[in-house]
Amino acid sequence: FRLALIQLHVSAVKSDNLQRACGLVREASAKGAKVVALPECFNSPYGTQYFKEYAEKIPGESTQKLSEVAKECSIYLVGGRSIPEEDGGKLYNTCTVFGPDGAMLAKHRKVHLFDINVPGKIQFKESETLSPGNSFSMFETPYCKVGLGICYDMRFAEMAQIYGQKGCQLLIYPGAFNLTTGPAHWELLQRGRAVDNQVYVATVSPARDEKASYVAWGHSTVVNPWGEVIAKAGTEETVIYTDIDLKKLAEIRQQIPILSQKRCDLYGIEMKK
Repeated sequence: FRLALIQLHVSAVKSDNLQRACGLVREASAKGAKVVALPECFNSPYGTQYFKEYAEKIPGESTQKLSEVAKECSIYLVGGRSIPEEDGGKLYNTCTVFGPDGAMLAKHRKVHLFDINVPGKIQFKESETLSPGNSFSMFETPYCKVGLGICYDMRFAEMAQIYGQKGCQLLIYPGAFNLTTGPAHWELLQRGRAVDNQVYVATVSPARDEKASYVAWGHSTVVNPWGEVIAKAGTEETVIYTDIDLKKLAEIRQQIPILSQKRCDLYGIEMKK
């Protein structure tokens, strides 16, 4: 099946972001994409100072638009971090997924908050405004089972291993790495998660905006279960496409059967919730 990743240029005007995102979703569908993903923070600038201002409840304006365009195009739509979600007085970094009938199939709240300090390069603390999610998020398609994470979640190998154990063959991470962590780890982490679990891994970033207060790395990418980069964007607004070949995935798992060779008598990882 064909997967499309929309590397959107994000402005400060929510309505413009929504309109342009929906237009690119329609374009991707017209080119045969069955699963389409938007980037983290696709409808608002990224930054703790913006989260409260742009927050919505779910369902709300942004998720309604995503539901409508998913149904119109009859696709599976992964809504990036569709919005900073407000719920019960708390804010979450939340990704929603809609099916071809417009129904919401999953709602992933970012589990691991991005609190880092690299002296002289970047300091960021999502926990100043956001609360963490407390659950794994998976959804079924006629093609395969898909696991979700958001950006920093990708650094935690155990989460991806749980998804692999639960039968996911594609992991999608809307993300917005920056100019420090992007060149160092963006592709490396994707290839690691893909090889470790013999799955496809897709990451979808906002386009780079040098004038933004937080500059995203860009380079939305798809990696196959052999660890090969099979599609990669530059830094500009674009849509990249790749065909997810589940026959190739099955062949790789047969050739190197790590899933059946794990020493579960010696170690294990479990999902607690």
